[in-house]
Amino acid sequence: MMEKAIRFIKENKGFSILLALAVLILLIALLAPVLAWQDPTYSDMGSAFQAPGPGHLFGTDRLGRDVLSRVIYGTRISVPAALILVLAILVIGTVLGIVAGYFGGWVDTVIMRIADMMISFPGMVLAIAVAGIMGASIQNAIIALVVVSWTKYARLARSLVLKIRHEDYVYAAVTTGSKVIYILRQYMLPNVLPTLVITATTDIGAMMLELAGLSFLGFGAQPPIPEWGLMLNEGRQYITAYPWLILFPGLAIAIVVSIFNLLGDSLRDILDPRS
Repeated sequence: MMEKAIRFIKENKGFSILLALAVLILLIALLAPVLAWQDPTYSDMGSAFQAPGPGHLFGTDRLGRDVLSRVIYGTRISVPAALILVLAILVIGTVLGIVAGYFGGWVDTVIMRIADMMISFPGMVLAIAVAGIMGASIQNAIIALVVVSWTKYARLARSLVLKIRHEDYVYAAVTTGSKVIYILRQYMLPNVLPTLVITATTDIGAMMLELAGLSFLGFGAQPPIPEWGLMLNEGRQYITAYPWLILFPGLAIAIVVSIFNLLGDSLRDILDPRS
């Protein structure tokens, strides 16, 4: 087992490095209370707008809160929120797509017309509308993005199911009296899941950006939650005088999004049968 793992790492060095970095990000999120030396919501007006230095490596914001602590704690908000969002749209989109592709008829028509209706609107605009109706919070931002993002997975799952729907082994299962749930679980799901998992992995970074965008616009996380998009919003009016308020949360978003995007691309290359 260990020899196989070592051989896999040697053969896929890029993927292994990116996977290690992704695990490191998750560990930072998990160990944020240990790594952050100060409460991210603690205000000290006497220390407001301190430049990065020995006392505060990333400086402080307008309320004297330590930016480094807030960036570290932001990992606990942004990364889990993006993972929950991707998991939700993966499950919902996969189930609806498989059902639409297998049953066809009016079931397929209803699901796909709803998907077409959702796609006809700009995604972020529709997400802002949904989040605005429900109220600004990180939970409602996730729900809003689920509402507008499941369609891609549903259409992809449906197209994959249609490729195998009329295969002989599916007809054989139907003829022998196999239940629909068994057929969907045993034949449809295994055929669509690898492609959808790769798509979901590559979407983690994009979903994180969209969540940060909603928070930046005021429709996501609310003060004093240390969320990266919200931190950008709070620091934008001081960008010329105190650029570190924008710099460090922006770097955190750029680094984490890049790692997960590259991880998804590497996973796709590994699982590509043409490789």
